[in-house]
Amino acid sequence: DVIRTFDQIVADFGALDGLVNNAGITRDALLVKFKDGELVSKMSLDQWQAVIDVNLTGVFLCGREAAERMVRLGSKGVIINISSISRAGNMGQTNYAAAKAGVQAMAVVWAKELARYGIRAASIAPGFINTEMVQAMKPEALAKLTANIPLRRMGEPDEIAHTVQFILENDYVSGRCFDIDGGLRL
Repeated sequence: DVIRTFDQIVADFGALDGLVNNAGITRDALLVKFKDGELVSKMSLDQWQAVIDVNLTGVFLCGREAAERMVRLGSKGVIINISSISRAGNMGQTNYAAAKAGVQAMAVVWAKELARYGIRAASIAPGFINTEMVQAMKPEALAKLTANIPLRRMGEPDEIAHTVQFILENDYVSGRCFDIDGGLRL
């Protein structure tokens, strides 16, 4: 499906100049949880694999197919991977943190590997952005998270879009990750 999609893009538009690799699901669970010395739960392989498949493997496949077409067509494009500030690790998110750290690492590797073809790669690591995924959180949890953000608010999707635009327009940006988090990781 991925190959067919990218072939169709080239057939429809004649070129591929950019890719914003934006995929993300969560299946949060503690690695292991004990109570009174007894195992209560642990992250399942299904929880692990679902997140890795979408958040990491999907980004890899799209990046690979986009890069191939950019090189073949000489389009000197840009690949932007959407990571997350959670790449640094949040409790209950072994799978998500691993995937998003991998997404950021791929952008660095691709920036090095693809520069010889005039292709740039970078990543954006959003913090808490006002999206359906974040809005699905419990109101008490959202209030607590927002209180910990130095700017005292969640980000908006258009603030991520502005960062995408900045990367696309600045021909000297490559290999960097931009944390867009209201100062949360300071």
